[in-house]
Amino acid sequence: MPQNRPMHRRRICIVTSTRADWGLLSPIAKALNGRDDCDVRIIATNMHLSERFGMTVNDIIADGFEPEKVNMPCEDDSPAARVKAMGICMTGMADVFQKIKPELTVILGDRYEMLAVASAAVLMHIPIVHIAGGTISEGAIDDSIRHAITKLSSIHLTETEDARKRVIAMGENPERVIDTGAIGVWNIRNIPILDRRQLSEDIDFDLSAPFAVATFHPATLDEADPGQQCHEMLSALEREDNLNLLLTYPNNDSGSSKIIAEIKDFASKHPKRVKLVKSLGMRRYLSALEYAEFSIGNSSSGIVEVASSGIPSIDIGIRQRGRLSANSVIHCGNSEAEISQAIKIARSSEFRALAAKRENPYYKPDTLQTMVDTIMSVDLSGLSAKRFYENQKE
Repeated sequence: MPQNRPMHRRRICIVTSTRADWGLLSPIAKALNGRDDCDVRIIATNMHLSERFGMTVNDIIADGFEPEKVNMPCEDDSPAARVKAMGICMTGMADVFQKIKPELTVILGDRYEMLAVASAAVLMHIPIVHIAGGTISEGAIDDSIRHAITKLSSIHLTETEDARKRVIAMGENPERVIDTGAIGVWNIRNIPILDRRQLSEDIDFDLSAPFAVATFHPATLDEADPGQQCHEMLSALEREDNLNLLLTYPNNDSGSSKIIAEIKDFASKHPKRVKLVKSLGMRRYLSALEYAEFSIGNSSSGIVEVASSGIPSIDIGIRQRGRLSANSVIHCGNSEAEISQAIKIARSSEFRALAAKRENPYYKPDTLQTMVDTIMSVDLSGLSAKRFYENQKE
């Protein structure tokens, strides 16, 4: 009589380095963790392990995971320090990968530390599933890093069909490039939010008055000073007498310290109008979007996710230049005058009505399920070697 063999559980490693990418990766991690045939391991690095940026590894723990930790320096935001930090990150990843021996590694996006993660995985023969490749954001070094990670990865889960076509144009096999839609949009449509009173109590700030949500990151390919650009945004917002502001920290790319200095100074001068939070976390962030008049800054979330929240989004400067966007996104320059004009448009009844339609090119109804099914069904034996795909017509 045949003996019952234990079910093979595919060991999947998910690597996360910021509050933003964990907010996107967490529903994937939870869905995989709920399957009997999957063994999910989380690795947390970079900003997650920094008090300065909110020690957001605690968000991962609160979601029910016990992450492995790879420490890397993230306080010094000079370009040379970022390069050295990548080397430390790669060394730490080698140790953790050797310990947990994943069959597949899932990473998202375009950050410099993810290039270190991807490089370590490739050298250790661990296939990579890359989320959100093929996107364009010409104002940041992230654009080149994203494309480099694409060439190191074996499976590609893109946010749009245009992005899928770009990944294929880089020589990736179309059978391994799937347009899933954006997981952040799935979050907006599926994650329960806090009511306005609960959110106000949670962040200790009265949100009954009109307010905007603002996040400003360094545009790493822009020659203009990031601190001055942030100052221009804050000056434009300061002119809106009947508008409060919920401000969050930037990421830790080169130039972030100047932005942090600007927003801390601004918040200290306007304690009744401004609330500065290091990290809102996914649920509080999505809740804030539900009640805000508009979002403003230069975050990718302002383009990808906010369109599905039904409010206008103001995208400042060149950081997201080239990224596909909905009609509810207002692109403007980084001077106070240009930003003020964009705010005027965003607060108009006509534009608010347009944004309320929630038409979003990043939306697909089955994003999460498609991602999970792909991760669990891909034939691992066929991923050991990559060939440059060329569509040759006879």
